Amino acid sequence: MAKRIFDLVLALVLIVLFSILMLAVVVLIKLMFKGPAIFWTDRVGVNNVIFKMAKFRTMKLDTPQLATHLMENPEIYLIPLGAFLRRYSLDELPQLFNVLKGDMSFVGPRPALFNQDDLVELRTKKNIHTLVPGVTGWAQVNGRDDLPIPVKVSFDEYYLNHRSFVFDLRIIFLTAVKVIKKEGIQH
Repeated sequence: MAKRIFDLVLALVLIVLFSILMLAVVVLIKLMFKGPAIFWTDRVGVNNVIFKMAKFRTMKLDTPQLATHLMENPEIYLIPLGAFLRRYSLDELPQLFNVLKGDMSFVGPRPALFNQDDLVELRTKKNIHTLVPGVTGWAQVNGRDDLPIPVKVSFDEYYLNHRSFVFDLRIIFLTAVKVIKKEGIQH
């Protein structure tokens, strides 16, 4: 319950702090691209229930629904502002609303795409599927896009077995450092 209260308060504070920035991103995307500024993607949530996760659109409408690292040439799908938004993780800001709704927490395993069966299966075997997915997580600060699935799941399992408020704060701090340094982002 304390984690949920922390998530709600922090999400509300960050939405207020970043509201002008989020509005500016929406306007820029709409000026440069004819599609919607927000992209809703089917993700695997707690207990493997599918939910809609919000992101700022960084890719064209005809982009395949695959994890970016599985695409042969993902750069061809990026909209003009897409690389910038991804580099600074600004595309993730709409997930603050997913946190408010309760589909996500600030810290937990990153939600898998609906079609990442190998990741979902391995997480289910390790009971990681019982955690609310996070905007960031232990795997994110230990490699992000660079991690093979078994390694990512081992970090998720470590988080499952060692989670605490202090550990969450450490992960949030490390995430801020990674974002500022732009570490672990391939696309």
